[in-house]
Parts: sequence; structure tokens; C-alpha cells
Amino acid sequence: MSAEYLVRFDDICPTMRWSVWDRVEPLLVEHMVKPIVAVVPDNHDRKLQVEAAEPGFWERARGWQDRGWTIAMHGHQHRYVTDRAGVIGLNRRSEFAGRPEPAQRDALVTGLGLLRANGLEPTVWVAPAHSFDHITLRLLKELGLCTISDGYGALPYRDNDGMLWVPQQLWQFQQRSRGVWTVCIYLNGWGDDDIARFREHLVRFASRTTDVPSVIASYGRRRRSAFDRLADLRMRAGLRLRRAASRARRILPGR
Repeated sequence: MSAEYLVRFDDICPTMRWSVWDRVEPLLVEHMVKPIVAVVPDNHDRKLQVEAAEPGFWERARGWQDRGWTIAMHGHQHRYVTDRAGVIGLNRRSEFAGRPEPAQRDALVTGLGLLRANGLEPTVWVAPAHSFDHITLRLLKELGLCTISDGYGALPYRDNDGMLWVPQQLWQFQQRSRGVWTVCIYLNGWGDDDIARFREHLVRFASRTTDVPSVIASYGRRRRSAFDRLADLRMRAGLRLRRAASRARRILPGR
């Protein structure tokens, strides 16, 4: 089996960088890519307030859904209120991990209600900063959000609690020989060069992209294997090494 790629856009909200999105969206349509669009239900993060609010945001989001793109719930307000890394262990900040169950339930129910009130039906969970805990997972299952776009490994799998994990391993397209690879994209920091690179990547990789319904159809019953656990450990180790190297470069004299 050759590698397949899922494209995911995070931090989608009324005040995102529309000047970039309006150039990227036509490329997705042209190349028939059906991404995951991770929508913040009620953004309170100033870092995501980069351009004037789009007054027709919800109408546009409904259009993405009608086009067959997957709507994901990207937290509630995108506010970091704890220093917990959660089950993924990638970042020590969270909107959910470490919070009491009533607070998490309220945030999830409220966020889900806001999306549905605006005509969206999210089918995937995307946590801000990749951080959530086992309480979050249990509540998501109760609310019917049973697909998680996060974690490590090369293939999606369903855990013993019935949650489908679709690993998110890349932040730009890279050549892979096999597996399902989610490419997570943050448009708010993009410029002309990033858009040009993305256009080139779509020409090269678009024919190998997939979408969430296809992933569920192919892997919805697959259980986690020893291969998955090994891939998880290797990816975590590689990420730690890259972060350590990045910190070292920042503190070396003359850098």
C-alpha cells in the first residue's frame, strides 16, 4: 500500500488570515482535495485575531461542509488554562487537560452547540496544542465525537474504548512510502513563498490525498498493533531530538 495524505487546517475562525486562505481554497478545489477544517467555535485567543473578522464566516464554513470537507471541532475558545501536556505529551499548555470533568463537559457541550447552531456537524476532534486527557476522551465519546486527529504512528486504529485515532505526524508534505499521514497546516503565518510551496506540493501529492470518510471506511475496525506502538515510540523520540537540537541552536554563541 502506498502512502496516503490527509490535509488538516487548524485555527479556522472568523479572524484568521483570509488574505492567505482566499488563495489556498481555490487550490484545494482545483486539485479535489477534501481537507479537515478545524474550526474554533468561539475564539478568545488573541493570537488568532490576525485580520478583520469575516462577516460571512459561518456561511463559508457551511459551504466547505457541503463540498464534502470534514469539519472538526477545534476546542472551544482556544484558551490555554492549564500547563498539562495531556495524553499526547507534545505541549505543556492546554484548554482541557487537567481541568475538572464539569468544566470540560461545559466547554465541549457549549462548543459543540455553537457549531451545530451555525449549521455545522463536526465529526472529528482536534485539540488546541494537541493537549487533552482521558476525561476529555470519555466526554467526547459520550457526545458522539469518536474520531481523534492526533497522536503518532503510521496508520489509523480504533482503541479499546471505541475511539478512532488518525495520527497527525507532519506539518508539511514529505515523501513517505506507506501509511496514512496527516499534514497539519497553520495558515496564519504564511506568506507568498508558503503558498507557492503548497501549490507545488499539491501538484505532486494531490493524487495521493484521502479524506476522513475514506479513512474510516478503510481503518475503522483496525486495532492497534505492535507495529503501531513501535512507530509511536520512534516518532516521539525523533520529535524530542529535533526539539532538543532546535533549543541548542538558539543558545549557541553567534547564532
